[in-house]
Amino acid sequence: MSPPNRDIQTPDPLGLTADAFALASAHAGLTRGRGGIESYRRFHREGVVPRGTSPAMHELGRQEVEGETTKFTLSLPGGVETESVLIPMRKRDGTVTRTLCVSSQIGCAMGCRFCETAQMGLVRQLPTADIVAQWHAAAHQIGIRPKNIVFMGMGEPTDNLDAVIPAIRVLADHDGPAIAASNISVSTVGNPDGIRRLGELAVEPGFHRLNLAVSLNAPNDAIRAEIMPVDRAWPMDDLMNAMLGWAGRPKSAICVEYVLIPGVNDGVQHCDEVCDYLRPLRCSLNVIPYNPRRDSPWPAPTESSVTTFTERAIANGQFTKRRGTKGRDVMAACGQLGNPEIRNRRRVPDNSPIAVTIQGDRGIADPDRTSTSP
Repeated sequence: MSPPNRDIQTPDPLGLTADAFALASAHAGLTRGRGGIESYRRFHREGVVPRGTSPAMHELGRQEVEGETTKFTLSLPGGVETESVLIPMRKRDGTVTRTLCVSSQIGCAMGCRFCETAQMGLVRQLPTADIVAQWHAAAHQIGIRPKNIVFMGMGEPTDNLDAVIPAIRVLADHDGPAIAASNISVSTVGNPDGIRRLGELAVEPGFHRLNLAVSLNAPNDAIRAEIMPVDRAWPMDDLMNAMLGWAGRPKSAICVEYVLIPGVNDGVQHCDEVCDYLRPLRCSLNVIPYNPRRDSPWPAPTESSVTTFTERAIANGQFTKRRGTKGRDVMAACGQLGNPEIRNRRRVPDNSPIAVTIQGDRGIADPDRTSTSP
């Protein structure tokens, strides 16, 4: 075999599908025939790094455990880090699977007032390899191979689709992580254009069962704009039109996430208004008790208020599910991701053209349900 061509960029198995990696490896003189596919498969299944490559794997940092929930970080250049969460899912037969909540950005630009990551602003876009590296670290460094992937950690996925969509392709690759599209969920604050672009992926063979989750969190535009500044650019009517046009499988249901915040959006009248808004849409309503961020202006809701809201929604005929709280004590629950030491840092250069406008956050969405059909 000829020596590797050093003038050609080294292929990264974390950032490429199997076919793309095999082609790049052959072009670089690293493999021939099916050698690239075989080395790609060994890398993802056994953790064996292909000869001549330098995958974008980063040092495993902090691990914080609450029960069976594990939050871990990966250290990136520039003194920043990704945060990911492994969430246990216990089935009725007693068996346990794991859902991995991945970050698509460090920080976020969406401005949601109830989320911890909002305090950071957008620090850096994560490239495809750094997103997939979170799965690789879970599988081969921590030793837990997750069954489900949820793009619901730090960052707004639709603000980084040039990296997120390729990451989904890598994660679903049969010669790679081999996560079924039905076990992958993408959560958005409600970017209509982003939903439509994700829909273009969902119509492709093999991706029809990709799951969409949307953070609604309010019964009307007035309240939503107060806690989610993006509503001013993407009001609820525009969001509904995008959800009604979601290109998932014909019988798919969107997961509509609703963070229940005391005194803000938790009244029975709010519940009725939400159910009226959702009536045209095939969806499941996922009620998420608010997990206070650091220096939060609001407390967590009482169990009775969560029960009242959930039961009212069911009585309205809305398929509704109440999210269990996991990882709150280690700041790993929904809306709690974000390193306070990186808050308000000037953005780390990443060669991305997207400018920072407002601060924001995403948190873990529905870890106990990646298939959103009621």
